[in-house]
Amino acid sequence: MAIRLEVTPKITTNFKSRHILSLDQFTPVSLRKLFETTDRIIKLLKRKSPLEILKRSVITLLFFEPSTRTFGSFSSAIKRLGGQTIDLLDPEKTTSFVKGESLKDTMQVLGTYSDIIIIRHPEKGFVQKAAAVSPVPVISGGEGAGEHPTQALYDTFTLYQKFGKLSHLKGLVLGDALYSRSIHSFIKALSLFPKDVIYLFSPPGLEISYDFERKLHGKIKLVRITRENEIPEDCNFWYTNRIQKERFKSRSVYEKALKDFPVITPELLAKKGNRDMIILDPLPRVGNIDIRVDSDPRSLYLTKQLENGVYIRMALVSLILGKI
Repeated sequence: MAIRLEVTPKITTNFKSRHILSLDQFTPVSLRKLFETTDRIIKLLKRKSPLEILKRSVITLLFFEPSTRTFGSFSSAIKRLGGQTIDLLDPEKTTSFVKGESLKDTMQVLGTYSDIIIIRHPEKGFVQKAAAVSPVPVISGGEGAGEHPTQALYDTFTLYQKFGKLSHLKGLVLGDALYSRSIHSFIKALSLFPKDVIYLFSPPGLEISYDFERKLHGKIKLVRITRENEIPEDCNFWYTNRIQKERFKSRSVYEKALKDFPVITPELLAKKGNRDMIILDPLPRVGNIDIRVDSDPRSLYLTKQLENGVYIRMALVSLILGKI
């Protein structure tokens, strides 16, 4: 019998005991609450005294897909706050999934051992199914070509730090907008605020789906472009993401997309960039940003953006557990 999933209610100011599955749950009010809490966490960290906000808390990291940043930053966030983790990598080979244990039983067991379960999975919709049978809150660590909500939370926090607002922004999104869950969640986050405009520059065949765009109709202006000369010169930010190689069934299609991929280079920045913009990338970088761009002070993907991933996740876990 199929699990009947209920739409997750919107979050306002109360995060306690809530699943985090999609940007559809968020409002400007809940983002403000999260950002304010993140600022508090950053200030506490600057005091350099031990933080024990999550003392005696245990959180499971259930990752069915490889991960560097999401796994590492959640683990770092929890341990910096005095919590502990149960690390389950490649669980289809290392847990009782291999013996045929059901998702329901697995979630019940892990929910008995821990206070939150963070899940990454290659199948769109899997995390919602897991949340529906979990006795404890579930946080999506990214699923398939769907969403990656906590990535968007720290991406938008990075924008907020720079510009002091998330409305009336103009941005360029380059890359695989069809399969990139990070791009999907990032656009959804910005759609919560008025007068934002996003220019989408993707290789042929990897454009954002019209179904996704229809669901956001009226919430944000999306402009599809196909040539470098169409890039506006007054963008507040450029946001890029690699081609999602693991989503392709055909290597030849993937290799064709690589040839048409818009790469950020110093030359492109000189032609179309401006001194006040910033450059973001959820990473990993795979051919989408020239390494020479790393030293550009506008590039935040290996510095501030990464740091904010830890801080936002520290704040989010603390709020869900009602510890702050």
